[in-house]
Amino acid sequence: MDLFTTSWQRAWTGIGAAGEGGALFAQLKAAYAEPQRHYHTLQHLDECLAAFDEAQALAEHPHAVEMALWFHDAVYDVKGHDNEQRSADWARDALHLAGVPRGSAQHVHDLVMATRHTAVPQGRDAQLLVDIDLSILAAERARFDEYEQQIRREYGYVPGFLFRRKRKEILLGFMDRPAIYSTPHFHAALEARARDNLRRVTD
Repeated sequence: MDLFTTSWQRAWTGIGAAGEGGALFAQLKAAYAEPQRHYHTLQHLDECLAAFDEAQALAEHPHAVEMALWFHDAVYDVKGHDNEQRSADWARDALHLAGVPRGSAQHVHDLVMATRHTAVPQGRDAQLLVDIDLSILAAERARFDEYEQQIRREYGYVPGFLFRRKRKEILLGFMDRPAIYSTPHFHAALEARARDNLRRVTD
């Protein structure tokens, strides 16, 4: 059984959803395979799920965190400004339909919204989810460089000078935080390498 199937079944059953959720599982995998995506793909989802697999004990509500990972980039319009909102709403509505308690469905919604990265996440679950989403910043050099190229391809319609300026602003925003990673586990493992990668591409 591959990681996608194992993860989905664990999250779906654990959060209290009825049935197997096979149709939704297929819809989400198809979403991550859309042609406008180059980074926010099944590769990114796989990397996030693998990181969660090793760190799930850090979560207060692990099934909600894992389900939020499935949905956090479910909607990805490169010119859209509400991707996280639409992804979060999709998650909450789909989980409601599957019989998940409202509080749990809302928690998944709120976790997805934390991946807007507009504020330092609050609460163990949001901190873990965001740390996993940002773990790419601490990837080995070849993977980090591939990531940067993938982001550039997603924004291929943006002129080079403007992309470079905006991208630098975003990356410097992470560097300016007292800590990129909120959980002690990820901070110890990834903080130094993430800052090395970010310095290299923003200097």
